[in-house]
Amino acid sequence: MNKDLTVGKPSAVLWQFCLPLFGSILFQQLYNIADSFVAGRFIGENALAAVGNSYEITLIFIAFAFGCNIGCSVVVSSLFGGRQYGDMKTAVSTAMISSGVICLALMAGGLLFCDPLLSAIQTPAELLADSRLYLEIYIWGLPFVFFYNISTGIFSALGDSKTPFLFLAASSLSNIAVDILFVTAFRMGVAGVAWATFLCQGVSCVLAVWVIFRRLGSIRTTQPVKRFSLPILKRLAIIAIPSIAQQSFISVGNIVIQGVINGFGPAVMAGYSASIKLNNLVITSFTTLANGISNYTAQNLGAGKPERIREGFRAGLTLVWSLCLPLVALYLLAGRLLLTAFMENPSAGAMSSGLAFLRIVSPFYFVVSTKLVADGILRGAGQMRQFVIATFTDLILRVVLAFVLSATALGSTGIWCAWPIGWGVATVLSVCFYRRGPWYRLSSD
Repeated sequence: MNKDLTVGKPSAVLWQFCLPLFGSILFQQLYNIADSFVAGRFIGENALAAVGNSYEITLIFIAFAFGCNIGCSVVVSSLFGGRQYGDMKTAVSTAMISSGVICLALMAGGLLFCDPLLSAIQTPAELLADSRLYLEIYIWGLPFVFFYNISTGIFSALGDSKTPFLFLAASSLSNIAVDILFVTAFRMGVAGVAWATFLCQGVSCVLAVWVIFRRLGSIRTTQPVKRFSLPILKRLAIIAIPSIAQQSFISVGNIVIQGVINGFGPAVMAGYSASIKLNNLVITSFTTLANGISNYTAQNLGAGKPERIREGFRAGLTLVWSLCLPLVALYLLAGRLLLTAFMENPSAGAMSSGLAFLRIVSPFYFVVSTKLVADGILRGAGQMRQFVIATFTDLILRVVLAFVLSATALGSTGIWCAWPIGWGVATVLSVCFYRRGPWYRLSSD
């Protein structure tokens, strides 16, 4: 069901729209969590480390898919809010075509440079074969990742956050079952984990694209709709390219950090692999909520209602902070239990590393969630320069400090300390940029 985000009390509208998005991302994260869970519990600690090691490279591909998602979502939101339905349909088809070209290029590059990428992050010899196998299968499934992301961006742009939630709930739960079936019954090892994700993402992608085209077909237009438009491609690129660059550089930074972590051995790698999955569950959830705020911002600006943005920021902040409270408490009090879910008989080093990461990083979720809400508004308003500055500041600080602090007596613990510092500085920048927006001096009706 399409929903107009430009009418109604902003706080109520945003909460109703964003809560299904939060549920969606929880199920989306189940894909990676399921992979790590099954690898760690049913195959072994080295398999868990191999999946986590490959995951850092897959984030580069996800960065491009995410950027295409955001570019399409913001532009379609603005056109939908302005009732420009013909251009909106053109934006959808233009996004699909351009994303398909990008996907093919990434597949070719990924398959060609798979081994050099794994070598670049100092993958230990005993993990190389499994890491390569998992990564290659993942790359063959990239079209599903791309077109599913485009579809979810379109759903969100139309104010529909419930449909992607239902798709993800079904496919994620299926992924867990297929993961276990392939690994325990068919004894496929790491390949079974990868193929399970491939199959379940494929089904959800096909269904999502089918529903999108049915939904768009029900929206009437008076003029013929173009399949591709260079002016609209430019609008998409203005939003998508900075988002891709941001996510890509974050992924590259994570790969660099993974290389530093790999220098401390398989035990620290396994602990980090488990804890970073838990961390990414939170950060990706908040990022998805911020994407919802971008849709809200774009629709309202497209409809000429900038006065609703400031209350949207307050409502978004209340939403993410209310989620921070139980999540931080859970990670601090039950971190050992959560990490055990990923590792069967973990070594002392693996458990110690995972716990250290969660205890240092999780209290600062209140900080980074504030940044992400402000970023959502900046992105929805098309203020990409400010958005990129704040994000790159966070990335550069975390990468540099990971090198510097890990070389001190802190060792691997120094790497974990880089997260709160980068988040803190970047949050100050994002909030300052938000407060300089033209909407900040306006009040909601």
